[in-house]
Amino acid sequence: MHIEKLKMRIRKRELLDRFVKKHADSGKALQKFIDIIEEAEWQNLNDVKTDFNSVDYVTNERYVFDIRGNKYRVVAVIIFVGGVFSIRFVGTHAEYSKIDAKQI
Repeated sequence: MHIEKLKMRIRKRELLDRFVKKHADSGKALQKFIDIIEEAEWQNLNDVKTDFNSVDYVTNERYVFDIRGNKYRVVAVIIFVGGVFSIRFVGTHAEYSKIDAKQI
Protein backbone atom coordinates (compact mmCIF):
# COMPACT_ATOMS: atom_id res chain seq x y z
CA MET A 1 0.00 0.00 0.00
CA HIS A 2 1.41 3.38 -1.04
CA ILE A 3 0.69 6.38 1.17
CA GLU A 4 0.84 9.66 -0.70
CA LYS A 5 2.84 12.32 1.08
CA LEU A 6 1.09 15.65 1.39
CA LYS A 7 2.75 19.02 1.80
CA MET A 8 1.70 20.75 4.98
CA ARG A 9 -1.03 23.37 4.79
CA ILE A 10 -0.95 26.07 7.46
CA ARG A 11 -4.21 26.92 9.15
CA LYS A 12 -4.66 30.11 11.17
CA ARG A 13 -1.67 31.73 9.50
CA GLU A 14 -3.21 35.12 10.28
CA LEU A 15 -2.02 34.61 13.88
CA LEU A 16 1.56 34.76 12.59
CA ASP A 17 0.83 37.79 10.44
CA ARG A 18 -0.65 39.69 13.39
CA PHE A 19 2.26 38.72 15.59
CA VAL A 20 4.81 40.05 13.10
CA LYS A 21 2.99 43.40 13.08
CA LYS A 22 3.51 43.62 16.86
CA HIS A 23 7.02 42.10 16.89
CA ALA A 24 8.75 43.18 13.69
CA ASP A 25 12.00 41.45 14.70
CA SER A 26 10.22 38.09 14.40
CA GLY A 27 9.39 38.57 10.71
CA LYS A 28 12.43 36.99 9.09
CA ALA A 29 12.47 33.99 11.45
CA LEU A 30 8.72 33.37 11.08
CA GLN A 31 8.92 33.64 7.29
CA LYS A 32 11.65 30.98 7.25
CA PHE A 33 9.48 28.88 9.60
CA ILE A 34 6.52 29.20 7.20
CA ASP A 35 8.64 28.39 4.14
CA ILE A 36 9.93 25.18 5.73
CA ILE A 37 6.46 24.06 6.82
CA GLU A 38 4.86 24.69 3.43
CA GLU A 39 7.49 22.51 1.73
CA ALA A 40 7.38 19.76 4.37
CA GLU A 41 5.91 16.33 3.76
CA TRP A 42 6.07 15.19 7.36
CA GLN A 43 4.76 11.79 8.34
CA ASN A 44 5.74 11.80 12.03
CA LEU A 45 7.66 13.60 14.78
CA ASN A 46 11.01 12.33 13.50
CA ASP A 47 10.35 14.08 10.19
CA VAL A 48 9.53 17.32 12.02
CA LYS A 49 12.73 17.03 14.07
CA THR A 50 14.71 16.83 10.83
CA ASP A 51 13.62 20.41 10.09
CA PHE A 52 13.18 21.70 13.66
CA ASN A 53 15.47 19.83 16.04
CA SER A 54 14.20 21.70 19.12
CA VAL A 55 10.51 20.92 18.57
CA ASP A 56 8.74 19.40 21.58
CA TYR A 57 5.68 17.19 21.51
CA VAL A 58 3.59 18.15 24.54
CA THR A 59 0.47 16.00 24.12
CA ASN A 60 -2.83 15.84 22.28
CA GLU A 61 -1.14 16.36 18.86
CA ARG A 62 0.37 19.65 20.06
CA TYR A 63 3.92 20.63 19.22
CA VAL A 64 5.95 23.56 20.54
CA PHE A 65 8.45 25.32 18.28
CA ASP A 66 11.19 27.69 19.42
CA ILE A 67 11.50 30.68 17.12
CA ARG A 68 14.39 33.12 16.89
CA GLY A 69 16.62 31.53 19.49
CA ASN A 70 13.72 30.67 21.80
CA LYS A 71 12.65 34.32 22.07
CA TYR A 72 9.28 33.35 20.62
CA ARG A 73 7.17 30.21 20.68
CA VAL A 74 4.61 28.68 18.37
CA VAL A 75 2.20 25.95 19.46
CA ALA A 76 0.59 23.99 16.65
CA VAL A 77 -1.52 20.91 16.14
CA ILE A 78 -0.10 18.71 13.40
CA ILE A 79 -2.33 16.22 11.62
CA PHE A 80 0.18 14.20 9.64
CA VAL A 81 -2.33 12.11 7.68
CA GLY A 82 -4.11 15.21 6.37
CA GLY A 83 -1.05 17.41 5.97
CA VAL A 84 -2.44 20.04 8.35
CA PHE A 85 -0.39 22.40 10.51
CA SER A 86 -2.85 24.36 12.65
CA ILE A 87 -1.41 27.23 14.66
CA ARG A 88 -2.88 27.50 18.14
CA PHE A 89 -0.57 30.07 19.73
CA VAL A 90 2.25 32.42 18.84
CA GLY A 91 3.87 34.61 21.45
CA THR A 92 6.89 35.57 23.44
CA HIS A 93 8.56 33.06 25.71
CA ALA A 94 7.06 34.92 28.70
CA GLU A 95 3.54 34.74 27.19
CA TYR A 96 4.03 31.03 26.50
CA SER A 97 4.87 30.48 30.17
CA LYS A 98 1.36 31.66 31.07
CA ILE A 99 -0.57 29.23 28.86
CA ASP A 100 -1.25 25.51 29.01
CA ALA A 101 0.13 24.28 25.69
CA LYS A 102 -1.65 20.95 26.20
CA GLN A 103 -5.06 22.64 26.14
CA ILE A 104 -4.71 25.60 23.80
